[in-house]
Amino acid sequence: MKDAYGINIPRTLQEVCHPRRVALLVYDMQVGILSQIANPDEITRQVLKVLTAARNADVRVFFSRHLSLPKELMGMFQYRMAMAWQRTDSPEEVKPWFLRDNPGFQIVPELAPRPSEGIFDKLTMSALEGTWFDFALRDCGISAFIIVGVAMEIGIEPTARHGADLGYIPVLVTDACGAGNEDAAKRSIENLKFAGDTLITDTETLCALLRQHSGTRSSRTLRAPTAPPSPQSVQPEPGNAQ
Repeated sequence: MKDAYGINIPRTLQEVCHPRRVALLVYDMQVGILSQIANPDEITRQVLKVLTAARNADVRVFFSRHLSLPKELMGMFQYRMAMAWQRTDSPEEVKPWFLRDNPGFQIVPELAPRPSEGIFDKLTMSALEGTWFDFALRDCGISAFIIVGVAMEIGIEPTARHGADLGYIPVLVTDACGAGNEDAAKRSIENLKFAGDTLITDTETLCALLRQHSGTRSSRTLRAPTAPPSPQSVQPEPGNAQ
């Protein structure tokens, strides 16, 4: 690893993806979002591979969910976005797709989060805007995040760019990121490659790397057995002095 003025500068995937310094973000793998892409089963399988490898390596895991507010609470931005996505010129025709209790809002059951994993809801495309995700990463001393999920051209690229602006190293797993528009997704990946802030990898490469770190973080919490006190260190109890 390179360094300058006492600061470590990770450059390679192996240097970046250590369980102590990296987290996994599973982006918007919700029933109602996966139903809008052409290959939901394939993307779910790839995401599950990454998720399993991350769990086995004790990488911290976070899930994002895209949330719709009731129409009475929607503002200008939310109406504009919904009208564009639903291809209508009428606010009255807008339907909140991802209300909290709707089936489409839920994370697909194959990826069910564990009690030890974080779940946060968002209204924006970037997972770092208006959520506690940034605080949680910094509080754990995390400097990079792996991102998988849907959709590459809608929310994953903005999250990677936002993360880089905040000083994180995004790691994009291209074959574990789904898209609604493949051409737009390819442009997003090329743009991230050109900018140079994001490390680009694939599921096989990343999972092989994480397998090298299986159990790394949990092993750090184990403490060596306490040695028995030496005879000289044992003080006699009152009344038992020789």
